Amino acid sequence: MDTMKGLKRTSYCADIGGVGTTAVVGGYVQKIRDMGTLIFIDLRDRSGIVQLAFDETTDRAVFEKAASCRSEFVLMAKGVVRERESKNDTIKTGNVEIFVDDLRILAKAQTPPFEIVENSNVNEELRLKYRYLDLRRKPLQDNIILRSKIAKSARDYFFENGFIEIETPMMMKSTPEGARDYLVPSRIHHGKFYALPQSPQIYKQLLMISGFDRYIQLARCFRDEDLRADRQPEFTQIDLEMSFVDVDDVLDMIEGFISRVFSDVLGKEIKMPLPRLTYAEAMERFGSDKPDTRFGMEIYDLSETVKNCGFGVFTSAIEAGGSVRAITVKGGADKLTRKEIDKLTEYVRGIGAKGLAFIRWFEEEPTCSFSKFMTEDEMNAMLTTGDMQKGDVMLIVADKNRVTLPTLGSLRCKVAKQLNMIPEGMFNFLWITEFPFFEYDDESGKYLAMHHPFTMPMDECIEYLDSAPEKVKAKAYDLVLNGVEMSSGSIRITDYELQQRMFKSLGLTDEEIETKFGFLVEAYKYGAAPHGGMGIGLDRLAMVMSGAESLRDVTAFPKVQNASELMSEAPGSVDKEQLEELSISIIEKKED
Repeated sequence: MDTMKGLKRTSYCADIGGVGTTAVVGGYVQKIRDMGTLIFIDLRDRSGIVQLAFDETTDRAVFEKAASCRSEFVLMAKGVVRERESKNDTIKTGNVEIFVDDLRILAKAQTPPFEIVENSNVNEELRLKYRYLDLRRKPLQDNIILRSKIAKSARDYFFENGFIEIETPMMMKSTPEGARDYLVPSRIHHGKFYALPQSPQIYKQLLMISGFDRYIQLARCFRDEDLRADRQPEFTQIDLEMSFVDVDDVLDMIEGFISRVFSDVLGKEIKMPLPRLTYAEAMERFGSDKPDTRFGMEIYDLSETVKNCGFGVFTSAIEAGGSVRAITVKGGADKLTRKEIDKLTEYVRGIGAKGLAFIRWFEEEPTCSFSKFMTEDEMNAMLTTGDMQKGDVMLIVADKNRVTLPTLGSLRCKVAKQLNMIPEGMFNFLWITEFPFFEYDDESGKYLAMHHPFTMPMDECIEYLDSAPEKVKAKAYDLVLNGVEMSSGSIRITDYELQQRMFKSLGLTDEEIETKFGFLVEAYKYGAAPHGGMGIGLDRLAMVMSGAESLRDVTAFPKVQNASELMSEAPGSVDKEQLEELSISIIEKKED
């Protein structure tokens, strides 16, 4: 095998100098075209591709070495940049090539299990097993590089605004934060465990109490929960906290960051200020607290229109305190056939609704699933309320609001995607504010907290904490982008007495408070500046900015749905001796 001795790379493949300059490049063989007296090699590195050229005037040893190359060999090549005879407009270096006079084969490669090409049709499981090969593909490399640019832009912006980067512990005490902790057993303290942080929440509040009034960290976080396309068990958030602020101060700071990162990374201008909706408005209009506003199809309330109609499904829902709501699919009548509507009916049943009523206006007159129960005037009133014309379809759900709204929220997104109604290349940001502090749980018959226990209630709602929890709203806010929750945060409680009261309202005993949060409660006794912050999902931001379908496409070594990593086969077994050191024994789980 050759060595690099005497050669030093002068540029990346896609960044070579002009015609007549000498270039030394290194990379992987993408493709070889051997034409007998001519050989062309496409050499690839993270910047792109450059063509290496060899002909009958090339030194014979160099020519023969080029002829021996195969896909994915690692090469270094030196030569003069010259104009290409056959231009290629699809690559940055398509007008030039390197006429090679020195070629080194630094590593040979077996035939890879799949071809390293941009648009790979290989199943994802195989690509994840050989992730180091999959990462050689340009789309994934571009995504990982974009993610790095986001991280750099974040640090630059927050440093310029007076933030201090501080690392918080990776092994901490287990505290309730909404998901299962990943636990780390202690060898020294038998029977006790550290937890990997779900977020640095408590530590960043302690940093505010410590006087570091602006904190930033690209924090690794861990949550043991079921995975999906936009969730991984370990993730990174751009975590920040600020003292002497209220809601608007935090939102303004984040808007500045959003403007900066889109300009730095994509060269795009995001119009400021970002629109805001309260939680109640978002649910009423879109049926979601993270609505995708790139398309319309907002929710109509038909309750008043149909409250006295003859259709029992509608009237009984209203009488039970619920509502009748609908979305109108403009121009959808030719695409949403009865068969397609039946599929949508099964879909909404699968997410909690009892069924789906519809009006479809395809012929001269609208047809619907409940026409025999309605008068002509009632039907016309529904069409008017739902802004429905010929060619449209109205999809209707009748139930309690906590069913109708989220069901239609999910349905509008499903239909929009199915009918290609979502425009590409748009970045629609939205703030969601004034979240409910509590939500009612049917099983327990109690109001449960929607947020972590340090979230500040809105000032005007504090008086209702004990008497009317349904009226309490939180100083909490989410940043949504194209229907994806990018960030969540709140203003924190800093008053010791109010914090104790909040713990009590959440049903925590004095013993539980001391065990879980004793050190933070103690810290409040020594004075805490008002503060708030949030954590922006770096991975999710990279996913949306790159146009990727999944977090796996912006994560170097991701986990799959069962939280395993196919390449290294993690998690794995450990030696019996290691378990004994930790006083742990494995008990086989018996099947029922």
